[in-house]
Amino acid sequence: MKKPEEIFNFTAISDDCIKCGKCIPVCTIHQINPDETTSPRGFIDLLGAYQRGQLELDRDAKNIFESCFLCTNCVDVCPNSLPTDMVIEEVRADIADKYGIAWFKRGFFFLLRHRKIMDFVMKFGFMFKTCALAEDDKGRGLRARFSLPMMKKDRLIPSMMKTSFLNTYPEEIPAPDQKGKNPRVAIFIGCLGNYNYEGIGNGLVEILEKLNIDIFIPKDQLCCGAPAYFTGDVSSVEYMTKKNIEYFESFMDECDAMLIPEATCSAMVKHDWQVFFKNHDMPEWEARAKKVGEKIHMATAWLHDNTNLKAMLEQKGKRFDEVVTYHDPCHARKVQGIYEQPRNLLAPNYPMVEMSDPNRCCGFGGVTMQTEKFHFAEAAGKPKAAMIEETKAHYVSAECSACRVQISESMNHAGVETIFKNPLELIAEALKD
Repeated sequence: MKKPEEIFNFTAISDDCIKCGKCIPVCTIHQINPDETTSPRGFIDLLGAYQRGQLELDRDAKNIFESCFLCTNCVDVCPNSLPTDMVIEEVRADIADKYGIAWFKRGFFFLLRHRKIMDFVMKFGFMFKTCALAEDDKGRGLRARFSLPMMKKDRLIPSMMKTSFLNTYPEEIPAPDQKGKNPRVAIFIGCLGNYNYEGIGNGLVEILEKLNIDIFIPKDQLCCGAPAYFTGDVSSVEYMTKKNIEYFESFMDECDAMLIPEATCSAMVKHDWQVFFKNHDMPEWEARAKKVGEKIHMATAWLHDNTNLKAMLEQKGKRFDEVVTYHDPCHARKVQGIYEQPRNLLAPNYPMVEMSDPNRCCGFGGVTMQTEKFHFAEAAGKPKAAMIEETKAHYVSAECSACRVQISESMNHAGVETIFKNPLELIAEALKD
């Protein structure tokens, strides 16, 4: 059991909460479980009591602190900008210390730390997937043929690629025209883009080639650490972040940018790495993470702000009939302020219609929410599926594969016909001759 002086200073955050209640209406968990304990000000108050020794970190407290979706809606509206998500992440590390981490999560994080083993497991899964899974008839993913541990029959899960993105392409992809000095960008693909959704990486490569940009694909990149961070596995986070930083430092000076086609991964690398090292008193690594972060960009934001892609799409003049509605991932709009750029890149070629609340969290919530607490994810996903259906859009788009997993299953569960596509997939299609 931790001594009071060893516990993160939750009281400082708790004392700054004025209990105004602005966080209550926007809180994802409170919307589906309206209990003051599972609200941002409830979390903060309980964490202050925990640090002061007035609350035991028992299984009831564990259950409460694992019920947060980490959507950051509360941070977005808080008059004091209190980092509720960050303090929840810190207490989850204490929960992991006291209660351990479930075997299947430990196995998953082990694979994320060891790329070659993960490659083998995913290839094996691709070969034998039909034993327990069936292809969705709309190509949206795989359906469970029967109930499995933590997975109901007919639940939609991500597809599996025969060969990962990192193993498909060479490390260097020179721009088609080498007459002058071309921009050079690195790609950090993200685990779901690497193993499950092949259109993301393919689309990004096709776009960069059309823009005549040299591409560098760092083959030794590891997971950004977000799944472990949101679960409280500090050792896995520390291992993956340090390995990635050391690796990125070896080539980042030769690149104009590193593009990440994922909201959660880019927020983790650009923002949460620094927060993690600061909270765990590693100032040298915090500074190194900050320096690396200066060249990290969400893909659509960099393409919109630093290239002539929008003009190229307008000049192409293609107009598709399929209507697109855009969902704002929490880690894009709220954490990084990115929401206009992907819409601006889609608008020249696709009819766009806004859903009633594009900023509402889809309910993915991390590994725990997708397993032991999936009933919460299901409940949070229903309103999002309904508002997508109201738009009658053919595609719903978001630059986040975690949202893709959750929204695809929510639509599958509700019988909504809309198909999820990363904006890079749609933009690449618009650029084709």
